[in-house]
Order: sequence, then C-alpha cells, then structure tokens
Amino acid sequence: MVNLDTPETLMAASLVLLIGRQILARAAILRAYSIPEPVVGGLLVAVLVFALRTILQIDVRFDTAIQTPLMLTFFATIGLNADLAGLKAGGRTLIVFLGVVVGLLVMQDALGLGLAWALGQDYLLGLLGASVTLSGGHGTGAAWAKVFSERHGLASATEIAIACATFGLILGGLIGGPVARFLITRYSLTPKPEVSEVVDTTGFEQPKAVRMITADAVIETVALIAVCLAVGSAIASRLAGTAFELPSFVCVLFVGVVLRNGLAVPGWYQVLEREVSLLGNVSLGLFLGIALMSLRLGDLASLALPLLAILVVQAIAMAVYSIFVTFRVMGRGYDAAVLAAGHCGFGLGATPTAIANMQAITGRFGPSHIAFLVVPMVGAFFIDIANAIVIKLFLLLPIYG
Repeated sequence: MVNLDTPETLMAASLVLLIGRQILARAAILRAYSIPEPVVGGLLVAVLVFALRTILQIDVRFDTAIQTPLMLTFFATIGLNADLAGLKAGGRTLIVFLGVVVGLLVMQDALGLGLAWALGQDYLLGLLGASVTLSGGHGTGAAWAKVFSERHGLASATEIAIACATFGLILGGLIGGPVARFLITRYSLTPKPEVSEVVDTTGFEQPKAVRMITADAVIETVALIAVCLAVGSAIASRLAGTAFELPSFVCVLFVGVVLRNGLAVPGWYQVLEREVSLLGNVSLGLFLGIALMSLRLGDLASLALPLLAILVVQAIAMAVYSIFVTFRVMGRGYDAAVLAAGHCGFGLGATPTAIANMQAITGRFGPSHIAFLVVPMVGAFFIDIANAIVIKLFLLLPIYG
C-alpha cells in the first residue's frame, strides 16, 4: 500500500496535466478529436495504477480530500463570472438549451427503465444507470443511492452509483470532442466573425491566454471565493434533509452569482474576471486531474454485464442525442456544435468535464462566447433542480416493488 498525502497528491495531479499536455503535443489523433489534457493524463495514470495493483500487488491511494474544495472553488468562480446582464443577452439560448437538457433527462431515465426491464433487472438499477448518476454525477448519485437503499431496499446502491458516475465521467470526457469535431467538419462550421473579434471573452474560453494580474487582485479574489465556499456550504447544510435540499456546489455557485451582481449594482465593487478565471482554470485542471487519476478501474471492470450494457447504450444515446437534437435545436451552427460537446460532458459526467470539452474544441477551432455563457449555468445550477423533479416523477410510476 502506497498512500500519497495532500502535497504529494497535488504534485501528482500537476504532473497529470503536464503529461497530458505533452502527449497531446505529440499525438495528432488525440488533438484531432479534441480530447482534454486532464482526460489524457488522468486516464494514463489510472491505467498505470491499475497495472501496479493487478500485476505487482501495489495499491496506490491518493488523498482525495482536497478534491471537493477544488470542485467548490471552480463552481464559485463560475458564479463570480456570471454577469446577469450577459445572461439576459443570451436568455433565449439558455431557455432553449435548458429544454434540450430536460429532454435528455427524460430520455435517459426512460431508456434506463426500458433496458432494465429488457434485461430482467430491478427498475431502480435502470434509474441508477440513467440521469441519477450520468447527468447527476457522483454527488447526486450517492444521495439518491441512499434513498434507493433505505426506502426501496436496493442492495449495494451506493457502490453501483459511484461506479456508474465514474463510467460516465470517463465517457463524457472522451466523446464530447469527437462529436463536436464530426459536426464542425461535416457542416464546415466556423465561429461567427463578430465573436472572433471579441478580445475580452470569458476566461474559461481562453484558459491558455496570458493575463496581467496583481497580488492584491488575487488576494481580493481569493477572499470572494472563500466567502462563496463558507456561505454556500452553510446554506447547503441548512437545506439538508428538507424539500429544498441542494448539492453544496449549487449553493456555492448561487452565492457567487449574488456576490458578483449584488456588489456591482450599487457600484461598490467590480469582480476581477481575469483573476477569477485564472483561479477557476487552475482548480478545474487540478480537480479533473485528481478525479481521473484516482479512478478505480478495477471497480469498473467488475461491473455486472447488465449494468455495463445499460451504460454503454446510454453513452451511445448521448452521442446520438447531442448530434440529432442538441445540435439541431440549438441552431446547427458552430456555437451549437460547441454546446453539443459541453452537453456530452455534463450529460454523462459533470460540468467541469463539459468545460474541459469546450476548451479543447474552442482552443482548436475558435471561440464560442455563448456556449461558455450558457453551459456553466445550465450544467451547474438548473440541471440539478430539473433532474430532481424528473427523478421524482419517474419514481411515482407504479412499477417499483
């Protein structure tokens, strides 16, 4: 057993990002399909760790305690970057995209139940292999697994949920780039000229851009992020166990939105977007690096065949849905292709995966301002509320024992 402490885990996560960057610089096929750096480096390390455990009986464990603070920091920066005036400008796109997302939630749950019935499995297993863990991620999956276990008697619900969410995280980072590349090349899409001329786009759009910042500005931004984490976590604790319960990251993001716009209205303070995006991109990269390098691939390999079949079909359905529904409904343009890549990211994995997918696409083909405006808000905030409603409606069906 090899246990890495927090500094060693951070060092490993940093190396994951550097390894991923070097591999992409030398592997044209990975660049062509816009696979994100954390996915490339993280999966390579996960495979090496799996090989060490399987062949040499050496079990490497990372300290993942820092993973949650990094995730919450990322969502705090998403909230602090959310200018409501800008969201108002893209309001129609946001509403339409939210409708597309809700359609996927319904499709995933209907498909999960149908496959569970066809394979002779518990219907609750079908729901766990659907929007509960795929669009919901690890946190939502674990929360609903507890309900399925305690109220409906589903055995090993938590382990199944974690395995499904992990499988989705991998596939979400792998299929988003190829889907967008197919759409862009198939329809010869390019960014709108007026978008290409935008110099000060959102920081998440251009993560590799050089930005002039100061130590004082970074300290101010860290203070804002700390407020988001503290207040957001306190709100999540107060809501726990009530009808209004929400994941911590949603509350943190909400506090960030309130801070950004509440301070700006009276002219008290203007959030420094360059510093926010810098810290957000750092936390995003390290979070994904830790999440992917610490994957327990052996747990995925041991998935029961029926559950594995459900997840494979869900991944194929996500790709098909993003091409024939997301892309078409969102306008069939370049922005729609980037939105499709983002939808694959959080439709199977998580919002950080969606952002990484879109960064890989826009870094290769050009910017998409509206995608980086809409996807973080829908994928990090609205989807959890919509998913909870859809899951509860499916649980009302008279098919559960």
